[in-house]
Amino acid sequence: MKVHQIDYSSGSVTSCILRTSIPMILAELVNLLYSMVDRIYIGHIPGEGSVALTGLGLCFPIISLISAFARLFGFNGGAPLCAMARGRGDMEEASKVMGNSFLLAALTGFVLMAIVEIFHEPILYAFGASDITYPYARDYLLIYALGSIPVLLTLSMNAFINSQGFASVGMITVLLGAVLNIILDPLLIFVFHMGVKGAAIATVISQLVSMIFVVSFLSGGQVELKLNVKDMVLERKRCLQIVGLGTSGFTMGATNSVVQLVCNKCAFIWGGDIYVGVMTILNSVREVFSTPVNGIGAGSSPVMSFNYGARNGERTRKASDLTLLFCFIVSFVVWIVVFIAPHWVSMLFTQDEAMIEAAVPSLRIYFFGFIFMAFQTSGQQTFVALGKAKQAVFFSLFRKVIIVVPLTVILPYFVGIYGVMLAEPISNIVGGTIAYSCMRHTVMPELKAMDEERKREGK
Repeated sequence: MKVHQIDYSSGSVTSCILRTSIPMILAELVNLLYSMVDRIYIGHIPGEGSVALTGLGLCFPIISLISAFARLFGFNGGAPLCAMARGRGDMEEASKVMGNSFLLAALTGFVLMAIVEIFHEPILYAFGASDITYPYARDYLLIYALGSIPVLLTLSMNAFINSQGFASVGMITVLLGAVLNIILDPLLIFVFHMGVKGAAIATVISQLVSMIFVVSFLSGGQVELKLNVKDMVLERKRCLQIVGLGTSGFTMGATNSVVQLVCNKCAFIWGGDIYVGVMTILNSVREVFSTPVNGIGAGSSPVMSFNYGARNGERTRKASDLTLLFCFIVSFVVWIVVFIAPHWVSMLFTQDEAMIEAAVPSLRIYFFGFIFMAFQTSGQQTFVALGKAKQAVFFSLFRKVIIVVPLTVILPYFVGIYGVMLAEPISNIVGGTIAYSCMRHTVMPELKAMDEERKREGK
């Protein structure tokens, strides 16, 4: 098929971001269907849906951690470096970055699969499993882990498709797998009565199909940068650059895993199994509604990276400013929806009236400061896109580890179970404001200097 490639060096910056972001948002939403459809179907299994959903929720921190490695090698690591190299016109370096990222993702997927298969029981109990929920979590996780390599290769290498301007292909990548997952889930769960095992099998098969498509496209004739075995020779300096820049995205994913672990533990201590189920609903809703915000950040990243590599400060600055504007609009709409209709949102995941009753006030508290995610995303993504690894890593740790985790543990002593939910809006407000302010203070003068240099050179 013939596909359109976006030129990040010319035309309206708004158009570049939207043409990249919209397919990526759709792709992210579709990608969520892998786990979201699992949760919806599992939550409605007759007689055991609530317990099965809680067991599945225990797997989320582990799944988040596995997915975080895709950010390390792809979206936040190799892909921005690849886009900057393309902006400089250094296609050889861009190709080697992609090849090294591919091999790093494949090797890491194998190691993670082995770790989970061997140590799944102590891991799940450490993450808050009880004797009631453990069998459901185990059945799902052991099968899901077998797909670690396809998961990492699909997510990592799809970032390189997007960074070359093929956003529509990036959307098709996850669409193929998600549609297959939607078809297989009810078939395996309800028709063949495989329960959570069927959901996991459907996910693994779907990710495998997506991986085959990604690798085929990147090996074909329509891309500037092709996957070549000769570029998969790991070089220490290049790997350190990939991992160094990708650490910020990995930290975001890994700290999400830590936060989910702490939240599940505290929810169980202060509210029992039912509030572990509530946390599953909160995390599910957050993933859905964070997707447009993250998609805008992902869509603006290659625009900023390419133009930063080309030393065009004006276009880079415009992309950063538009990221904030678009994210703010989306996050405001999300906050309104959750505030007005928390009962309806909860019913997507469970029919248990007790769990819905507990989830309604929890949703309103948890999403109170969601609009400040616009500042966090804009500041964080600008640092990543411009290769500012140290700043990006610091603000990843700052919001989650320094603010959320301590508050999640401390606040319940003062306000009970709702303290677990209250930590999130506080971190959004404080972390988002500080991250964006520091980005403006450090990055904008550099971009202004770039423009002055271009004027002197007559460009």
